[in-house]
Amino acid sequence: MGFRMGIVGLPNVGKSTLFNALTRTAAAQAANFPFCTIEPNVGDVAVPDPRLDKLAGIAGSKQIIPTRITFVDIAGLVKGASKGEGLGNQFLANIREVDAIAHVLRCFEDGDVTHVEGRVDPIADAETIETELMIADLESVEKRLANLTRKLKGGDKEAVEQERLLKAAQVALENGKPARSVQVSDDDRKAWNMLQLLTAKPVLFVCNVAEDEASKGNAYSDAVAKMAEAQGAGHVVISARIEEEISQLPADEQEMFLSEMGLDEAGLDRLIRAGYDLLGLQTYFTVGPKEARAWTIRKGTLAPAAAGVIHGDFERGFIRAETIAYDDYVSGNGESGAREAGKFRVEGKTYEVKDGDVLHFLFNA
Repeated sequence: MGFRMGIVGLPNVGKSTLFNALTRTAAAQAANFPFCTIEPNVGDVAVPDPRLDKLAGIAGSKQIIPTRITFVDIAGLVKGASKGEGLGNQFLANIREVDAIAHVLRCFEDGDVTHVEGRVDPIADAETIETELMIADLESVEKRLANLTRKLKGGDKEAVEQERLLKAAQVALENGKPARSVQVSDDDRKAWNMLQLLTAKPVLFVCNVAEDEASKGNAYSDAVAKMAEAQGAGHVVISARIEEEISQLPADEQEMFLSEMGLDEAGLDRLIRAGYDLLGLQTYFTVGPKEARAWTIRKGTLAPAAAGVIHGDFERGFIRAETIAYDDYVSGNGESGAREAGKFRVEGKTYEVKDGDVLHFLFNA
């Protein structure tokens, strides 16, 4: 089960620098001019989770396999993108393919790094991109509604459902609100997602601050935090420059560097976790002498579907899930201890997998 987060923002806000640090590579060219990223760069990043290492240590696992999230570095957007300005059409096409948006906002002053609008104003930057996405969505909604006319006259049930959802989105967009502001029922969720509206995607605001402001942020990032709270969005403060420097250091030097900068952990770890949380994801584990592995599922996933993440046969032939909560596995120093303490459970098809569960699935081939 793969999840993709697009890194977006105006030109020269630090998107590619952040991507370089995220993927521990120099694949994305970071340069002081607009559109230095032409094709979206893609990188798979391990989701940091110290629980996996702990479990592997207890089980003596030979291999550790973390769960992963995919980040996509998308070309910078400018005002007018919805009309094809800059690389607008390409930007919009690329962003449709991601599950969520990490919106990088410039929250630092630097006369050597030009701003496409000639000023530093992260709130205005966020509004610029949101407006372009809403315009693109509104145009898409209007075209789709027009194309449904014939099917609606024929009484097509699917067309009636689409029209209802499209009109709900249209009302929100015409009132200057993103599609994600629309309240969608669980029954409508699948059809709603199939509309692929740009502003329906969850957003994480990434405040890119100067190196000496990485630990506490600044007035710009404080303003973004208020905006994110008002919108029900996530936010994280990070210095892309620091993170890129850290990514080039040997592992044993990174902790020392962070300490010198007054940071408890790498901002990237917080960013990745925030993205993971934004998408409503959680982790379960499979543990044994061969490998300890983390698996990504959505919160609320039932045991058979969780098993299906490993292999479709596991879901189709699901019998039961032998389950131990993470804390119980650790306190029992493994499966045997957890069993002796009465913490080993057998769960059926209606069990909702919890974050941190250590699972072993039984199934009919």
